[in-house]
Amino acid sequence: MFLKFNKEKLKLLDFLINLLKKLALILFIPSILLNVFLGYKTLNQRQANLVKVIGVIDGDTLVLENKTRLRLRHIDAPELANCGGEEAKQFVSALINGKSIAIEEQIPDQMGRAMGLVYVDKILVNEKLLEFGWARYHSDKTTKTVELKKVADTAKTNKLGIFSKLCFSDTNLEKPNCIIKGNLENKDKSGRKLYYLPNCAQYKFVQVEKDLGERWFCTEKEAIEAGYIKAGTCP
Repeated sequence: MFLKFNKEKLKLLDFLINLLKKLALILFIPSILLNVFLGYKTLNQRQANLVKVIGVIDGDTLVLENKTRLRLRHIDAPELANCGGEEAKQFVSALINGKSIAIEEQIPDQMGRAMGLVYVDKILVNEKLLEFGWARYHSDKTTKTVELKKVADTAKTNKLGIFSKLCFSDTNLEKPNCIIKGNLENKDKSGRKLYYLPNCAQYKFVQVEKDLGERWFCTEKEAIEAGYIKAGTCP
């Protein structure tokens, strides 16, 4: 009697397990189909709103077929005259110049210039620039904020692009006798220009990041003529 009761319980348990599996499958399939549909819909929307790129000004600014300019969101590429500027421009040109792009999450910046996330096919151009280290991450709020910040941090950790010895140094390998470090206060392009001598308190911690326009000097006179002032930590 007890054995028979146990068998009936096991049959009921098996039935319930199989029923739950079928229900899970029934609920899972629509979810897959919905994701496929949304992905297809997004791709179609991009294809329906394509615009051709007729020029690349620098690593973060494009010229579109209607002669308007578009900046890349989350991207701060070097000025052309600075280290990495030409490389950033060439990188973007190779990806999109002469091609049709899709623009998403477009807004005006503080100066009224258009900026957005740019796709060529399924490639997010903004992300590729950061991934290979040819631009600095610019804080912004989009649907890609978290992943773009992560990609940018990885490129910096791995010393790629402008974060490599090409633009980033604490020793002047090109001119070993020119050892005065020209730096932007707080790494802000609009900040004060400071220079550090070897006897300055923080000299050994100062990095020269040439993509920002920072540079090495051979003499104090040269630094002063370039608009730099002696750092407050220097004697």
